[in-house]
Amino acid sequence: MYRKLTEAECREAMKNGEFSQAIVSSKPSVAIVLTQSWCPQWGWMRSYLPALAEAPDMDIYWLEYDHEPFYDEFLEFKEDRFGNREIPYVRYYRDGKLVRESNYIDKTGFLRMLKN
Repeated sequence: MYRKLTEAECREAMKNGEFSQAIVSSKPSVAIVLTQSWCPQWGWMRSYLPALAEAPDMDIYWLEYDHEPFYDEFLEFKEDRFGNREIPYVRYYRDGKLVRESNYIDKTGFLRMLKN
């Protein structure tokens, strides 16, 4: 599955400090990409992510938070709570646990982060 995070899911993450177990454990391997629409590196990642998400053991969620009504609040959450001021920002989960984080990454590196 490759889908955009909902406002409710993001607000829950801001409230609780992390995305819900329903999201991070929706498949054995999960990635969450937090970015802004204008980022050229996001454009490159967006070109390969949908095909990867067709794998039966992987879900990929994304959010272009500059298009959201909660932009300022989410930007502060991402930068302060997750400690990352760059985009795209990717969180990788295995079996519901955060295992790695990165910023822009190519397709091979993305798969390596999720599988190893």
